Amino acid sequence: MRSPCACLPIWILILCCQHCLASPKNGSCSVQDGRADCSHLGLSKIPSDLPGNITTLDMSHNRLVGIDPAALKPYPHILHLNLSHNSVTKVNEGLCEILPLLRTLRLERNEIHLLNKEHLSRCTSLTLLNMASNRLKLKGEPFSGLQSLKFLDVSMNNLQSAKLGSEPQLPSLVSLSLASNDFTELKREDFSFLNQSSFLQVLNLSSTSLKKLESGCFKPVSGLHTLILDQSNIGTLVISKVCSELSHTAIDVLSLQKMKLITLTNTTFKGLEETNLTFLDLSTNNLTKIEEGSFKWLPRLKTLVLSENNIKHVTQGTFQGLKELKKLQLTKALVKTRSSSVPIIDDFSFQALGALETLLLQRTSVRQITENTFSGLRSLTELDMSWSSYASLKKINRETFSSLSNSPLMRLNLVGTAISHLYPGSFSVLKNLTFLFLDHNFINQTLTGQEFEGLSQLEELHMISNFQTIQLTSQSFVGMTGLKVLTLGKSLRAMALNVSPSPFKPLANLAFLDLSNNNIANIKDNLLEGLSNLKVLNLQHNNLAQLWKSSNVGGPVLFLKNTPRLTTLHLDYNGLDEIPVEALKDLTNLKELSLSNNLLNSLKDSVFDNLKSLKVFSLVKNSITTVRPEVFKAPLSNLSLLLMDRNPFDCTCESILWFVTWLKSRNKTSVPDLEHQYVCNTPPTYFNRTIIKFDPLSCKDMAPFQALFILSSTAVLMLMVTALLVRFHGWRIQFYWNILIGYTLGLSDAKVEEGREFEYDAYVIHAAADAGWVERRIEPLENERCRFCLEDRDSIPGMSQLESIVNNMRKCRKILFVVTESLLLDPWCRQFKAHHALNQVIEASRDSIILVFLQDVHDYKLSRSLFLRRGMLRPCCILDWPVYKERVPAFHQKLFIALGMTNKLQE
Repeated sequence: MRSPCACLPIWILILCCQHCLASPKNGSCSVQDGRADCSHLGLSKIPSDLPGNITTLDMSHNRLVGIDPAALKPYPHILHLNLSHNSVTKVNEGLCEILPLLRTLRLERNEIHLLNKEHLSRCTSLTLLNMASNRLKLKGEPFSGLQSLKFLDVSMNNLQSAKLGSEPQLPSLVSLSLASNDFTELKREDFSFLNQSSFLQVLNLSSTSLKKLESGCFKPVSGLHTLILDQSNIGTLVISKVCSELSHTAIDVLSLQKMKLITLTNTTFKGLEETNLTFLDLSTNNLTKIEEGSFKWLPRLKTLVLSENNIKHVTQGTFQGLKELKKLQLTKALVKTRSSSVPIIDDFSFQALGALETLLLQRTSVRQITENTFSGLRSLTELDMSWSSYASLKKINRETFSSLSNSPLMRLNLVGTAISHLYPGSFSVLKNLTFLFLDHNFINQTLTGQEFEGLSQLEELHMISNFQTIQLTSQSFVGMTGLKVLTLGKSLRAMALNVSPSPFKPLANLAFLDLSNNNIANIKDNLLEGLSNLKVLNLQHNNLAQLWKSSNVGGPVLFLKNTPRLTTLHLDYNGLDEIPVEALKDLTNLKELSLSNNLLNSLKDSVFDNLKSLKVFSLVKNSITTVRPEVFKAPLSNLSLLLMDRNPFDCTCESILWFVTWLKSRNKTSVPDLEHQYVCNTPPTYFNRTIIKFDPLSCKDMAPFQALFILSSTAVLMLMVTALLVRFHGWRIQFYWNILIGYTLGLSDAKVEEGREFEYDAYVIHAAADAGWVERRIEPLENERCRFCLEDRDSIPGMSQLESIVNNMRKCRKILFVVTESLLLDPWCRQFKAHHALNQVIEASRDSIILVFLQDVHDYKLSRSLFLRRGMLRPCCILDWPVYKERVPAFHQKLFIALGMTNKLQE
């Protein structure tokens, strides 16, 4: 059996969709995808400069007075032609000859008067013809050639008869509209021209003034499925006659809207007893009384619409006979006015509706709901009582819905019903309840969990806009382990979530949580503990700024750490000016992040690094001045939609260059209002200009200077580090370097033969005052490979001191001076030892002097006393005794290297 919802919109859909062709504009015709839109241009003729391959031409709302086939000759491929809202007076005979492929022709709102067969005879491909609101006068059989026509509209033409022809025609017709015409009678032969129209489904006779129907008037259209009589000025007796005439048709849908039916009698629909009517619409009739048994003639009815009436009393017999009814719509059907009393629904009024699945009671007002109001609804799955005024609903207890204990109710809508309190077990009889809507009420209590006792199957609980009067406890939702959607926006007290353990901990299957508009300021980091399946979290319009501040007592509250599967996060309007680096690190599956209307400015480099799955990113109206790649490169890598408008961007190379480059090279990312809402705030040069006009080339001049700055800075830093290293650790570096060279190349560069000529390695010359130092520091260095000649120890017995000194110097390969102020003042050393040593060096042509400075002696004094200068010797032969003990081994190492140097003069 055909669904009534599938039949009803066929005619409406086809006619209404055509209006999308009209689009007000000015200028020339718009051509796109084979469609030429020339509407609303004030044209008096069809343009001749359109593409020849167009398939749709819209000439509506112009000043055409005729259809010139010659003007359409350049466009033979037109399938859809719209000439509505013009002043066309005639349909030219050659129209379809020029346009052989024409499928739809719209001529409504013109001034066409005479219409005969020749005008449309060649339109064999036409499937839709709309000639509503003309001044039609039909001559002969004007529609007989339309073999393919499916939709015909001749409404509002002042037709005096429903008869459009005398011969059978229109074999493919599906929908016929005769609405708003002047005929008052349907004769037996009126629809005889549709004898062969086996596909006819919809007949629209709305806004007519039928007074008389001859028997058998619908017989030629016995296959009719839908009859529309909306706004027809006919009485109850005529309706009864209509029903009788429909008794032998395939009628499935009957629409009787806005017909001023004050009363339904128990015989009104008697004629439909043998039909298969499944859909009846009686809405907006100001209906006040329905006699018992009025619907007993409709045993196959599945949908009954009684919306927007003024029914005062529903009794046990009101719905008698509707044993197959699936949907009953009573929206605004039971209302209280100033002049009327509150409507009444008797106990067991729905007893006869055993098959009813959907009962809609939105915006109704009933005196009372009792323990037996809904008794008998054995199949009811949806009950909608939203925005209704029932005294019984203000405080819900176990008895309120006890009459639904035998119903498999799955969806209960109590939005806007002024509920103030939920008692324990309020919904305990509704074991199958899956969706519960309690939005826009006045619930003022602490939820202990007993209120939702028995709702183990509940998947969605909606409690939005309860005026922030609900307090939660750890047990508030303990019995609803299957809950997937929970909305508590604008319902909670400010401290409602500051409890431990979290109220949401039992909801392991929760996927959607709305906590918006609650002025939440204090929550614990375990708020979302246990919500491992949470995918959508709404926290906008709260006061969470302090929770993420680094100055927060105890540190930032990382309340998102237990939501690894989160895909959507809304944190708009929270006053956030800081985001901790760890706050979003676990949200690797996040696809939508909204941080709009906060105070974010300086964001830490890695705060968004893990958001590589992000598709929608909103940072609208913050304080962002700089868009750096260190912050935004990761979240923008796979983005589909970016919303970052209305920020005070700083349009400088350092702040915006990377972002502008990304905007110009992006592929799939959409950035709405880029030209108008992304505006520079600084510097003055770019003030109030779109950032897309920022010139990246202006930053290229900075590139060499930037590289030079980096290079010079690096060089200066390296020089400073090297200087400090040499100043404080140079001796150590030299020490290890000497060791390395010593192990690699040896400590001496002298040949073996050079050492065999001498008995000692060095003759030590020192002042008498320095004898103790020589004894402590030089003598211990002697071994089998190194020997020093000391005057006091190694003088030759029996030889004068002068001769002994001369002979011993000749036995030494090197001469080592221990230089101190005392040495320079010692006449013996100055006048004899130093002079003889220099003479021996000169005579032997040797480079054999080593100076060991125990004191800082000026070169001038050294030259005057010993006739030596530091520049005369190799650097390795000039040694300073270290101040720090840890440097003594390095001194020894340098001394051995000096002793090992060759005596050959350096050229």
